[in-house]
Amino acid sequence: HDPRSLGKVSCIFLANSGHLSCLHTSISLNSKHWEKNNHKVYPPQLQDEPRRPAEVYHSRRQIKYSKDKMWYLAKMIRGMSIDEAIAQLEFNDKKGAKIMKEVLLEAQEMAVKNHNVEYKSNLYVAESFSGKGKYLKRIRYHGRGMFGIMDKVYCHYFVKLVEGVPPKPEQSTSFDQAKEYVQSLKNRTIIHSL
Repeated sequence: HDPRSLGKVSCIFLANSGHLSCLHTSISLNSKHWEKNNHKVYPPQLQDEPRRPAEVYHSRRQIKYSKDKMWYLAKMIRGMSIDEAIAQLEFNDKKGAKIMKEVLLEAQEMAVKNHNVEYKSNLYVAESFSGKGKYLKRIRYHGRGMFGIMDKVYCHYFVKLVEGVPPKPEQSTSFDQAKEYVQSLKNRTIIHSL
């Protein structure tokens, strides 16, 4: 038997069994059906239960922009209120900021129209990230009959708005981070040992 074929078989088996250790996916599996989360139906709430905040999932696919450039903007607005996020993108000169602002305004409008959100400003950006779209390979011509390969890159942008006031970010000192790091070192296990 060819040892490479065994690797392929184990990879297929892992994929079918739910483990994705050897599979590469450009965007996370949750974001493949990102908008389907809007159709999620929850059981009725009890009388004394606090009201469940509305959640709005929205995305824009195949944007002619780099996913890495988009990621910096996506990270910047994460955790901000919707008005603050739009204001920050308004003053940013990047091409991605203009696109991201349009997506946020669309999501805000969806929240009021379809998700029973009373005040459109009562929303915050709970999740915001970018993913890899299609990459088209094209020829770039050089002198003396030479050529190179260039990529025409595309990306996806995903956002999740949640009703309510944005939660305060956890403030951790450098000492806390050091303690956490030392603890993670202590928790390590040595594999393939006695």
